[in-house]
Amino acid sequence: MSQGNQSETKPAGSGGFGTVADSSLSRRERYRRVLDLWVVAPFRVVWNDVRARIGTALVLGFVTVGVVGPALVAEPRVGQAPLLVGPFRGGIVGGSWYEVTNASLFGLSVPWLAFHWPLGTDNVGRGILEQVVHATPRMLTMVATAGLFVTLLGTTVGALAGYTGGRLDQLLSTAVDIVLTLPGLPLLLILVALLEPESPVVLGIVLSLQGWAGMARAIRSQVLTIRSTSYVEASRAMGLSTPAIVAKEIVPNIMPFVMINMVNAMRNVIFASVGLYFLGLLPFSEVVNWGVMLQLAYSNGGLLTLDAAHWLLVPMVSIILLSMGLILFAQGMDRVFNPRVRARHAETTANGGDEPAESSPRTASLGGDL
Repeated sequence: MSQGNQSETKPAGSGGFGTVADSSLSRRERYRRVLDLWVVAPFRVVWNDVRARIGTALVLGFVTVGVVGPALVAEPRVGQAPLLVGPFRGGIVGGSWYEVTNASLFGLSVPWLAFHWPLGTDNVGRGILEQVVHATPRMLTMVATAGLFVTLLGTTVGALAGYTGGRLDQLLSTAVDIVLTLPGLPLLLILVALLEPESPVVLGIVLSLQGWAGMARAIRSQVLTIRSTSYVEASRAMGLSTPAIVAKEIVPNIMPFVMINMVNAMRNVIFASVGLYFLGLLPFSEVVNWGVMLQLAYSNGGLLTLDAAHWLLVPMVSIILLSMGLILFAQGMDRVFNPRVRARHAETTANGGDEPAESSPRTASLGGDL
């Protein structure tokens, strides 16, 4: 895409997608335009993309399980059920694995289906579903912490280094190179042994300590190219400060790349935490975790007998679904952050919303480039 198109389709700034200054619109029209371009249009982009729909559904499903699940599903306890019950073979009178009952949700009594170990139990009588549900909040907290840590630090360092140049660029680039040269696995094992982190927030930061450096280096390379575009030079000529230019003109243009790297950081933390718990290198005591479930299932014959296969498969499927959901969600966000795609799905244009986006010459030309 040429510099001319970049200057017209930049995703942030005072001009947006329109050709008429916002000052010529009424307050209601400006609010409608902002709502359409940044809420309605992104929703349509997600809804019209199969990958985005599937990814969003998977991610929201895990978030729902993490937020609501522990309030509805009983905490796993030793001896709460028969040993090694298979999936959908409930051990209650009549053989049904569910019954209609009432549950307490945040102090309110709501109708609910009481499931009796629908995914089976382990070798000490704990429900597999109960373990997965109660492990989800900690996993999501750890993953979100790692993603935010890597994204904020990597984007800030890379954008400032690439835009400012000079001594600050040299200083930040040197720091990035030092972090990248550190041996990752030995450093991680040492930190885990010293800190013995049990908090999911601390564990998420520890597992992603090196992830921000690679992201910062890649973002710096992109910013070096973007800073020479016409709209960045115009903002500089208007006297905008460096943080303002980076935040309003540069960061929005690299958001698809940022999203992909954030998701990669999240997935790496999922696999790293599960692997370390599986190997017994992270303290877990009575804390439920997908990696602990895998370790216990493996050590108790999950690979050797069909009676315990569900114990091993359920956490594996959970890991795969969460990872797949994050990947598809990031691919959908790539289209959401694309200003040309978003403009095609917007109803309002710079004339205050009197015409749909398809009838606007400017957005029509943008859509033709896709």
